Amino acid sequence: MGNRNIFLAGKMRHRLVYHFGLAVSLLLIMLFISSSAYADKREFELSIEEVKIHVAPGMDYNVFAFNGKVPGPLFHLKEGDDVTVHVTNNTSLPHTIHWHGLYQTNNWQNDGVPGVAQASPIEAGDTFTYHWTADKPGTMWYHCHVNANEHVGIRGMWGPIVIDPKKPIAIEKTVTKDVIMMMSSWESEYADKYGKGAKPTDLPDYFSINAKSFPLTQPLRVKKGDVVRVRFIGAGNNLHAMHSHGHDMMVTFRDGLPLKSPYSVDTLLIYPGSHNDVIMNMDNSGRFIFHDHIDTQSTNAGKFPGGAVTIIEYDGNPDDDWYAWKDKKYDPDFFYSESMKKGYGMFENEAFAGEPLARKRRKATR
Repeated sequence: MGNRNIFLAGKMRHRLVYHFGLAVSLLLIMLFISSSAYADKREFELSIEEVKIHVAPGMDYNVFAFNGKVPGPLFHLKEGDDVTVHVTNNTSLPHTIHWHGLYQTNNWQNDGVPGVAQASPIEAGDTFTYHWTADKPGTMWYHCHVNANEHVGIRGMWGPIVIDPKKPIAIEKTVTKDVIMMMSSWESEYADKYGKGAKPTDLPDYFSINAKSFPLTQPLRVKKGDVVRVRFIGAGNNLHAMHSHGHDMMVTFRDGLPLKSPYSVDTLLIYPGSHNDVIMNMDNSGRFIFHDHIDTQSTNAGKFPGGAVTIIEYDGNPDDDWYAWKDKKYDPDFFYSESMKKGYGMFENEAFAGEPLARKRRKATR
């Protein structure tokens, strides 16, 4: 009887181990399927064009523009997406694209730095294909990595990337409106002179949000009770200190990563290359300026007001006759807020399109 009990107990243990192993295997399969179902394969066409954009009243600027627009198209993706981007260079100078913030795990050859990650830049008239995984969720961006001081600093070669996480944190789920602000600066002396400017001795005199200086920027229109996520991207060569009148900003993400201890400010310093997110509770109806508090950067060539300025406008507020933006023609997608509602893919705002420049192609001197 004792041996039989031992035999039966052993058999029961084997069954338990078998069923446990089976359950673990099924769980792993389900997790794999769930992960695979979340991510998608996405393929895009992107070109680089020589165009002229209208930055400020009386100040047009020659740029290298992704799909002819500054900022360039928004890539709105899901964490884990498999992304292919075919890039055609229709300009007269060589370029690359660096996918700023992505880890490029086991994929360093697609990091977009010539002479380091790829053998040579994309020459005039050529096409190059980048392939990468959206492996880091959050706010990212993309930009050229050839003569970056000029091409990125003052020629508008940048655009936003937003990668939604598989598991958003609690505060992300409260957001009712997404806003992207790409901060940059411009040197009017070189506005029509490709290949010049952005040296340490050169000084910027125009400053912008999404390539526009006040009064050509757009209002941030909200409803009382909105929870706004502002995604700041330092796209140019300068620091910016964005100050929100009437509201605090809770700094929740730095360079795409959630902070363990978010903190509140009313002025946020934005470094070149940084990509930081804040959460704003819209609980104070009225009109409030939202501006760069490096005060020279709230001017156009020294004339105030101008530069990196917008205005928070609450729904239902009357437009006073003296209001600077009374009867303003409104673009609801100036901050990509409408594009962010459209799901996943590549989204463009035609209002960012420049005027094509007919120029004779030239090879760069290297």
